Amino acid sequence: MVIEKLKRGFSNVMGKEASHEDYVEIDLSQEEKKSKVSVRPFVLRKFDDVNEILNSLREGYTIAVIDIQNLRKKDVIELKRAVSKIKKTVEAMEGSITGFGENVVIATPQFAQIHAPVVMEDPNERRNKMDMY
Repeated sequence: MVIEKLKRGFSNVMGKEASHEDYVEIDLSQEEKKSKVSVRPFVLRKFDDVNEILNSLREGYTIAVIDIQNLRKKDVIELKRAVSKIKKTVEAMEGSITGFGENVVIATPQFAQIHAPVVMEDPNERRNKMDMY
């Protein structure tokens, strides 16, 4: 009853009589979906560069390859803050983050998983390190 009154009210405003046969067809094929994954390189020069990386990751279709060498040389404390912020965001998105070498960090959204290489340490090298202390 209330719905009928609303239909009549809207149809009078629109200038046509309401009927039960009126409907709106929605073409779902026109909806644009972003299905391609983007692998984007980033250079972390200062802490503020983190925002661009996080915005890109939040879109959900970007794998970030982050060069941290510049910030590492300038300010290690800022680097730790930046990587910590990226790590918290990636973990909240249920993504993955891993360092490769000393200068590269890779962060991915939920759909991608990082397989970090397992480095086997030489037992002789381990003894040499222990002898140093």
